[in-house]
Amino acid sequence: MSNSKEADPHPSRWRRFLQYIEVPTDPGVPNTPWLNRDLIPMPKERRTYKIWSYSVFWCIGGLSISAYTAGSTLLAYGLDATQAIVSLVICGLIIGVLSVTCGWMGERHHIGFTVACRFCWGMRGAYFPVIVRTFVAIFWDGLQAYWGGQAVAVTIGAIIPGFTHMKQTLAGGILLTKDFIGIIIYYVFFIAIMRIPPERLQKPFIVSSVMFSATLIGLLVWAVSNTHSGGPLFQQKASPVHGGTGWAMLFGITAILGAWSGGTIGQSDWTRYANRPYAPTLAQLIVAPFCIIVCATIGIIVTSCAQEIVGSLIWEPFLLLAALQNYYNDSPRVRAAIFFAGLSCVCAQLGMSIVLNSVSVGMDLSGVVPRYINIRRGAYLLAFLGLASNPWQYLSNAPIFLTVLSSFGIFFASFSGILLADYFVIRGCMIKLEDCYIGDKRSIYWYHNGVNWRAPLAWVLGVFLTIPGLIMTTRDATAWNVWVRIFHIAFFVGLLISFVAFSVICCVSPPGNVGIGTLYHEENSFEVEGELETEEKEKGPV
Repeated sequence: MSNSKEADPHPSRWRRFLQYIEVPTDPGVPNTPWLNRDLIPMPKERRTYKIWSYSVFWCIGGLSISAYTAGSTLLAYGLDATQAIVSLVICGLIIGVLSVTCGWMGERHHIGFTVACRFCWGMRGAYFPVIVRTFVAIFWDGLQAYWGGQAVAVTIGAIIPGFTHMKQTLAGGILLTKDFIGIIIYYVFFIAIMRIPPERLQKPFIVSSVMFSATLIGLLVWAVSNTHSGGPLFQQKASPVHGGTGWAMLFGITAILGAWSGGTIGQSDWTRYANRPYAPTLAQLIVAPFCIIVCATIGIIVTSCAQEIVGSLIWEPFLLLAALQNYYNDSPRVRAAIFFAGLSCVCAQLGMSIVLNSVSVGMDLSGVVPRYINIRRGAYLLAFLGLASNPWQYLSNAPIFLTVLSSFGIFFASFSGILLADYFVIRGCMIKLEDCYIGDKRSIYWYHNGVNWRAPLAWVLGVFLTIPGLIMTTRDATAWNVWVRIFHIAFFVGLLISFVAFSVICCVSPPGNVGIGTLYHEENSFEVEGELETEEKEKGPV
């Protein structure tokens, strides 16, 4: 089969430019409107993740700043510290189960969320969930980079105390100059790390997880040894904002699951790198809940003790480090400790951004324009858009913005419900992989003009009941009625309704392409060359 770059013997200047910027190819894997080397079922030589690799992967996801600050969400609903920890245990277990189920198709068929949406939503319909996930990730990535930049600023300030005390601002006084410098340096590190292919990131992940684990232990020892207790948060009684304690715990659990929904739905983006069946399962069921629970619990204890010591409630660990440098009057020994702790926070943010945003969204963007965007280019584009989103601006009105941003878990929950219903209930885990890369009527996943109408219908049913409560909460944070209550349990509502709705719709109107394909990706069984060659000839030169 001829490569698309050789199709026209006398290309125009524009055609030569397009050929020049096409992403690199592998032998037998051309670039087409539906395919490149990052979208195909992962070849055996690139499946390098073992059981220990996924354990390290979940140390990155679980031992993170996002997990560390999870307690603030639960306490905001009026739970006491003990109830918050119980809620975290429940959250961790649910996240583990969702990670296994959402990652199953990656482990078995070695495809990610981007391609999985094609057999579920249709070849063209798959663009919708992919674009929604990309849109949300732009803001989350900007937020993660902003935090990473602040961590860089703290690290530099430990070396140069005058940098810590810089008061100059940008963006109308919203953004500290030192934080902006930190963001730029953070992105330099990010660009360098994303040069490493995802299948070779295990060693950087090990370094990051070990460093941040040491910081967590150090902060815990410092906090408890100075207060000899759990701090004032463990002495406060529960005061649920709305309803009773049970409702408050349910609301808090739902909020955390919504925040993690992007990570769970994208598990197949990483399980596709598994070197054997069940390699990710142990880490998903045990390591993931353990790391999330431990990290969030340490976050609650350290924050509580630090409130007693420094007199402020500071949830972000890098901001706590900055406060400690000031509290101990720039002591050289303290600054040395803060340097390494701050550096670990930078590494944790880099790892978290790569795990939850960059690789997954890089593949999403690759799925939209496979000829010209691969995972690396998509990650760079995401980083640019994240910086362009001006995270310091929307954080200046954090309560409303974070309510809206977290509410996107509603959409992800419905995406998850549809995908799980289609893969496990309707298809029985059987997929014809070749047809996920054919963009016309020859594909059994073409449906009606490339869209499986059953998926958008089930998705609308899944999100419909939660939208009124979202609007009311955004307009008035004190609103409390049946719609607001539904919104506060939106993750469970969206997941269950979309799952049931899609299953029922498919029983009433079967898709007609069920029972075709294989239960797993058989080596050397993925043949698309003939199909793609025909498609290229039909399309002709661009």
